[in-house]
Amino acid sequence: MKSRLTWTGDRCFFGQTESGHSVAIGTAHGDAPKPGPSAMELVLLGAGGCSAYDVVSILEKGRQDIDDVIVELEGDRAEEPPKVFTGIHLHFIVKGRELDASKVERAITLSVEKYCSAIAMLEKTAAVTHDFEVIDTA
Repeated sequence: MKSRLTWTGDRCFFGQTESGHSVAIGTAHGDAPKPGPSAMELVLLGAGGCSAYDVVSILEKGRQDIDDVIVELEGDRAEEPPKVFTGIHLHFIVKGRELDASKVERAITLSVEKYCSAIAMLEKTAAVTHDFEVIDTA
């Protein structure tokens, strides 16, 4: 896996992935608007995206009729540099028709505790917790 990051001035960078996707990354300096998410915001989103992918895949294999999966993330960071994540909470909202809550719980647990590589890395510094809710759309 390869990526390229180019400085565009101030505290802003332009990132390009090997797969052809691009993102502006940076923090505001002074009163300037933020050009995009910060690197740490992307790390938190990456953990949510990694886990959500697993959950959708597991639920589809379990023949669950899902309509939507939302992950709300909250990250706590250390006060001192390097200001790593010290705690991360993932709240899953799974919507679908006649979903089996035990299968949803199993899918989330498998992702968070076994399959999600982003969470596995973040667990080196952060206590990772999760919970979920199921919404029936029938």
